Amino acid sequence: MWALRAAVRPGAWLSRVARGRGAPRAAPPLPACPHRALAASGPGDLKGRGGGGRGPRAAGPRSRAGEEEEEPEDAEEEEEEEELLRRDPLPPLGTQRVCLIHPEVKRGPGKPQLTRAEWQVAEAEALVHTLDGWSVADRMVVPSKTPDGKLIFGRGTLEHLAEKIRGSPEITAVFLNIERLATPTKKDLEATWGVQVFDRFTVVLHIFRCNARTREARLQVALAELPLLRSHLKRSIVHPEGRGGGSRYIMGSGESFMQVQQRLLKEKEIKIRKALERLRKKRRVLGKQRRRQDFPVISVVGYTNCGKTTLIKALTGDDAVQPRDQLFATLDVTAHAGWLPSRMAVIYMDTIGFLSELPHSLIESFSATLEDVAHSDLIVHVRDVSHPETELQKASVLSTLHGLHLPAPLLDSVLEVHNKVDLVPGYSPAGPQALTVSALLGHGLPELKARLEDAILRATGRQVLTLRVRLAGTQLSWLHREATVQEVDVIPEAGVADVRVVISSSAYGKFRKLFPE
Repeated sequence: MWALRAAVRPGAWLSRVARGRGAPRAAPPLPACPHRALAASGPGDLKGRGGGGRGPRAAGPRSRAGEEEEEPEDAEEEEEEEELLRRDPLPPLGTQRVCLIHPEVKRGPGKPQLTRAEWQVAEAEALVHTLDGWSVADRMVVPSKTPDGKLIFGRGTLEHLAEKIRGSPEITAVFLNIERLATPTKKDLEATWGVQVFDRFTVVLHIFRCNARTREARLQVALAELPLLRSHLKRSIVHPEGRGGGSRYIMGSGESFMQVQQRLLKEKEIKIRKALERLRKKRRVLGKQRRRQDFPVISVVGYTNCGKTTLIKALTGDDAVQPRDQLFATLDVTAHAGWLPSRMAVIYMDTIGFLSELPHSLIESFSATLEDVAHSDLIVHVRDVSHPETELQKASVLSTLHGLHLPAPLLDSVLEVHNKVDLVPGYSPAGPQALTVSALLGHGLPELKARLEDAILRATGRQVLTLRVRLAGTQLSWLHREATVQEVDVIPEAGVADVRVVISSSAYGKFRKLFPE
């Protein structure tokens, strides 16, 4: 029996590095991220969870919450991994009152499609509110012809913004809603505006830091932070003890201080990647054990905050699953037990939420987290149809799924679920294949479970059969152990029973080999 466990750990905080001249206004300190419980689970036996104890007790899965993840067997490996997670903090720290600035391209090839500026601002504002102690003091949509260029804004616009930001003492930082700021641009903007300037990469990375619970997720965050560390190194490195003179090399080593720091970062990256590979190998072993148990797996994917975890809780009836109305509340893949109408045990995999314009290095770092999706039997794509950008969110999720190079049959069989229909009165899906549900209120769940069962039977090659077995032998107990028994019709005068089962092709082959007619 396989086990998949996730640790409940506090997020890792990083402190600020030394800055050069023109330092932004300091913000008051903020206590560390609070401990947030993240439900995790693994297969075992089921007692009173999600199905009232129905189904095979020995083979059914079980959900667990708050259990510690598997620790490395080698103490040196564990110590090395913990050492990699002890790092000097980077900004942003402290309570931040943010001025949210969205550069809008109104025409030309850079104009975004399927979205509007107010929707993009709303998503950026949701990112800010995800962080404890952060709030939006002001928001502005500012026209820009080159949001990805060095200047971003014209000189007049830049001066007008500087006057407004410097004249507002309640503003402690600026969140510029673009994917990534070049280091020189960030430095110039901070010198002009007099406050720290954050881009989407920095804000999303900070959210990831606070929500990472397991060692693997924390290491992935540490890996994603390295580009930010390198950029800060280039712009803020000074000679030790602030001296401007002296040798440019350290103790005659032939390396400058900059070169030493760059080499140390490179060595750290190599160690993090090795530690992640060790953890991934263990996860692959657990996955193989789960596949040997022949539990069908349903991966639940979707745009962040679309209601994936709420839907899984509704499908499993597991009170240990605790959804949060928050972006990126789930960073680790977690497994949860459930039953389909035929009493067939399945495992629901809750995955990290997707986001449009997610920085490339973050995608690369967390792509391994989605490896489990490739080994699932069915993908359920949950959409928040109450969101004004639901079509853009769908395109973003499908683009990410195709980027994972999943098997074609798995991509072709994706089941689309339209969630939060209770917020859209009179809603009906455009396509006949989509299902409408309200995970919060339970609307549409019986229809969804029936569709899930049909899809799982097709994907796994399982079939519903009625088999005649002898009551005196071990056939009936074998079927209870290796298949899902739906109904038993005993014929006492003949000493046999007609057993209706859901059985895989491999199990049916074993049955015929062990009990030939």
